[in-house]
Amino acid sequence: MIDKRSFYIGGAWVESEDGREHAVIDPSTEEAAVTIMLAGPRDVDKAVASAKAALPAWSMSDPRERRALVERVLEQYQRREKDFAQAISQEMGAPIDFALASQAPSFSWHTENFLTAFDEIEWLRPLGAQAPGTMISMEAIGVVGLITPWNWPANQIALKVIPALLAGCTMVLKPSEQAPLSAVVVAEMLHDAGTPPGVFNMVQGDGAGAGSRLSTHPDIEMISFTGSTRAGRAITVAAADTFKRVTLELGGKGANLVFADADERAVERGVRHLMNNAGQSCNAPSRMLVERPIYEMAVEKAREVAEATRVGPASERGDHIGPVVNARQWEHVQGLIQKGIEEGARLVAGGPGRPEHLNRGFFVRPTVFADVEPGMAIEKIEVFGPVLAMLPFDSEEEALRIANDTDYGLTNYVQTGNEERRHRLARGLRAGMVEMNGKSRGRGAPFGGTKASGRAREGGVWGIEEFLEVKSISGW
Repeated sequence: MIDKRSFYIGGAWVESEDGREHAVIDPSTEEAAVTIMLAGPRDVDKAVASAKAALPAWSMSDPRERRALVERVLEQYQRREKDFAQAISQEMGAPIDFALASQAPSFSWHTENFLTAFDEIEWLRPLGAQAPGTMISMEAIGVVGLITPWNWPANQIALKVIPALLAGCTMVLKPSEQAPLSAVVVAEMLHDAGTPPGVFNMVQGDGAGAGSRLSTHPDIEMISFTGSTRAGRAITVAAADTFKRVTLELGGKGANLVFADADERAVERGVRHLMNNAGQSCNAPSRMLVERPIYEMAVEKAREVAEATRVGPASERGDHIGPVVNARQWEHVQGLIQKGIEEGARLVAGGPGRPEHLNRGFFVRPTVFADVEPGMAIEKIEVFGPVLAMLPFDSEEEALRIANDTDYGLTNYVQTGNEERRHRLARGLRAGMVEMNGKSRGRGAPFGGTKASGRAREGGVWGIEEFLEVKSISGW
């Protein structure tokens, strides 16, 4: 078993002062794989104090110095990419080839985009000709607490740590206790890149302990959180007394609107996108709304794709999906599959239980429900597993109404050859992101949602500005 009990505080690996042991379970084998310490209040306080001490110098540093550091971090990533992918695969169950091709490289992709965005920021600029002598200064908000999830660990750490560094903030990172190894690799990369002591600190911990302490700590100016809507609500309440800025990237229940004039691969593309990462993505297109003339054809295609989706252990090479992350998540997914059956949706692929060839591990059968009605549990609740809900619609107006009738508002998808319809739906869908005809977001585009999906904007210029305060200076 791997032993990773230390925290990274003040530029060094230190032992916990008041933490407790925690075993991380390999989701492919259900066996303990990693031992970590969950930070106690004194551990968190020590990390925050380290960040606070480093803030004056780092926040006033030359922006070119901060850029150079991030460039060195990127160089470290190139040396550690395989280590990064191996850590992610072992801790949260991403198949190793998927971890190498998608999970780990998301760190470098976002870092490169942040460096491009960084060059567009005017740190000190005149307000305008109408206000001679008035300047606008963009300044670090202060010490920030960064709380990241297990499902895309490299992706979410990059979306928080890198812009915070570039903005001049000092920080305490608390990764998910389910994904400790990838965060250790990040800490090692930042250390080897020459990050000044105290600028970056990392403690392992759970939400009730370390997460709660960060959220209420008087010396933390901002919490950036990615995770469940329930936890995001609790953090918002906890942070209120200290007037923290809170940025939240939460859950989703993405609608994928497939019209009769969509391209021939639209349905297959949508099912594969959902199954990706075993369905454990907040922007997964988990509701497929299909125009009635092609509905039965789409159901049949979805069945074919789901049944062709292989499931296997994370350590195996190949193009397959792995397990969901832990026993609690497996039970959640199984409960919703059973609920879909009880509520009368038509099960066309998959169903309850593990795939027949697997008798241990938190594996889920790739599942498709047809004839789902608005309001059913599998249409309303975020499953966070490889489970697709399919609904027919008769008009654009009906599709838009069903898509928007959700507590969430992260990503929606449109598949149609009609340009005017695409433009109407892009404006009418209530979501932070809309992707059309299989075209992914552009480099540096912001990631974030509305409503119960949170209102953070991560990535590009917007992602750096999340960590900045705007100061007005007259008489310059």
